[in-house]
Amino acid sequence: MALLQPKLSLKVAQRQILTPGLMQMVSVLALNKLELKELINTEIVENPVLEELEESVPLIDDLAQKEAERERSVEETAAQADRDKRDPFDEIDFGSYFQDYLDPGFRTPNGFEQSDKPSFENFLSQPSTLADHLSWQLGSLNVSRNLRAAAEYVVGNLDEDGYLLAGDEELLAGFEQEYQPAPGAPTLGAAELLAEAVQLVQNLDPVGVATRTLRECLLVQIEAHRREVQLQLERQRAAAMEAHAGSAANEADPAGPHDDRLQVCALAARIVDQHLLLLQKRDLREMSKVLTAQPDAIQLAIDFIRSLDPRPGQRFNRSDARLIEPDVAFVKRGGEFVVVMNEEDLPTLRLNHGYRKLLSQQGTERDVKDYVKERYRSALQLMRNIEQRKNTILRTCEAIVRRQGEFLERGVDALKPMMIKDVAEEIGVHPSTVSRAVSSKYVHTSQGVFELRFFFSEGVHGPEGGSTPLMLLKRKVKKLIDEEDPRKPLTDDLIASMLEAQGIDVTRRTVAKYREDLRIPSTHQRRVRD
Repeated sequence: MALLQPKLSLKVAQRQILTPGLMQMVSVLALNKLELKELINTEIVENPVLEELEESVPLIDDLAQKEAERERSVEETAAQADRDKRDPFDEIDFGSYFQDYLDPGFRTPNGFEQSDKPSFENFLSQPSTLADHLSWQLGSLNVSRNLRAAAEYVVGNLDEDGYLLAGDEELLAGFEQEYQPAPGAPTLGAAELLAEAVQLVQNLDPVGVATRTLRECLLVQIEAHRREVQLQLERQRAAAMEAHAGSAANEADPAGPHDDRLQVCALAARIVDQHLLLLQKRDLREMSKVLTAQPDAIQLAIDFIRSLDPRPGQRFNRSDARLIEPDVAFVKRGGEFVVVMNEEDLPTLRLNHGYRKLLSQQGTERDVKDYVKERYRSALQLMRNIEQRKNTILRTCEAIVRRQGEFLERGVDALKPMMIKDVAEEIGVHPSTVSRAVSSKYVHTSQGVFELRFFFSEGVHGPEGGSTPLMLLKRKVKKLIDEEDPRKPLTDDLIASMLEAQGIDVTRRTVAKYREDLRIPSTHQRRVRD
C-alpha cells in the first residue's frame, strides 16, 4: 500500500493578469465626463504630484526659460556625478511630459453653447415622500392620540404605489406590539382602531391609498368623487333656495349636470365592482347588456374610470429628471461633420514642478525619492490613460460619423444598422474596447442628444437587399398599430405581411416579440367592441 508523501511538482499554465495600469485604463475608458471629473478630483487630493492647471497660470514658455537658466548650472554639475550611477527612473523623458502636461497655452476649443446652470435649490431642497405628505395631513387633523398612532402605523406599511400589502392579521399582530393606549382616552380594541385608521388614511390626499387591491382603490376614488359632487349639489340647491325663497323658481331643480355626474359615478362603481374583466377587454356590447345601460352612458363611465389613478402613491416617488452632459458633439463644419470633445469644466492636469527638484537635489532621503517616484509613475499613468480614453472615443465617434452621415442630415428614419464589432475592426481595437468607449456616454447632434449606444443596432433584411435597424422596425410596427381601426385591430400575421410587402422579411413571432417589447397589448385586448 502506497503511503501519502509530500512532494514538489512543476506545472506550466497560462493566465491573463491585468496590471494596475491596464486595469485603470479599462476603468477610465468606461467613465463618462462627470465620472471622469470626479476621478480626477479624487486623484488630485490623494496624489501631491498632480495639480490642476488654473486659467491664471502664466505660459510655460516664460517660466521654462527662467527655470532653465537657474537650473542649468546645477544640472551640469550633478550630471557628471550621477553618470556612473544611473537610475532607470531617470531614463524617463520628463521634458516631453512637461511639455505636454504643463503647457497652459493649449485649450481644447469649446464647441458647446453656454447653458443656464441648474439652481442650487434643486440640490438643497428635499422632495416630499408619500409618508411625509400623509403624516403632515394627519398632524393637521383633530383626532385622538390613539387613532393618530394607528394611522401613522398604517402609513408606515404602505408601498411606493400607496397600497397596503399587509393583511389584516399581519397588520394587527404588528400593531398590538406597539400599541399603547393613551391614559384617559376611550379604549377601543386594536382591530377596531386599525379599521378606523385605514378608513381615515384612505380619504387623505391622494385619495385611494391604504387599499389592498386595484378594485378597492378605484372604488374609494369613485366614492370620494361622488361625495364631492353630492356636496356641490347640496350647496347649489341651498344657494338657489335662498335666492328664490318663496318664488315659483323654488320648484325648479337647480342640479343640472350634477345629477348626470352622480349617475356616471354610480355606473362606474358597478363596472369596477362587478365587471372589471369586461372593462379590461373593452367589451362595450357585453357591458351594455349586463348593465342594461346605453353604450353612450357606458363610454362616459369608462372615460371617468380612465381619469382615476390606479397607483395614487406613485406621484410622490417620481425621481427627478437626470441631467445629461454630452461627452462629445457632432458639429458640421465646412460641409462635413466633425467630432468635438466636450472638455468644459474638466480639470487640466499637470505635474508639480517642485517635486521634480527633490529627485535631483543632493541629500534627499531615499524613502522620499522612492515615494516621489511612485507618485510620478501613478500620475503619468493616469495622464496616459486619460489621453488614451480621449483618442479611443474620438476614433470611435469618427467611425460613427462616417457610417451614420445620413442620420445626422435627415434624422432617425435614415439610421443604418451598425455593429460594435464592425467599428472595432475599422479602428483596430477589440469589440470590448468600443463597448466601453460608448458606455454611459452621450453625444450632441443636430438631431438631438443621443446615447452613443443608440447608433449600434442589428439589422434585418430590408428593401432592395439592404437592411433595416431593429429600432426602425419597431417604429414601423408601432406606427401600423397606431393607425389601425380599433374595431378591427391588426393581427401579428397581418402586420408581418404588411412589412413583407415593404420589403422587410420578418415572421409573426418576431412581430409579436417587438410588440411585447413596446408594451403593446395583443389584438384581442386592443379590440374595441361596440
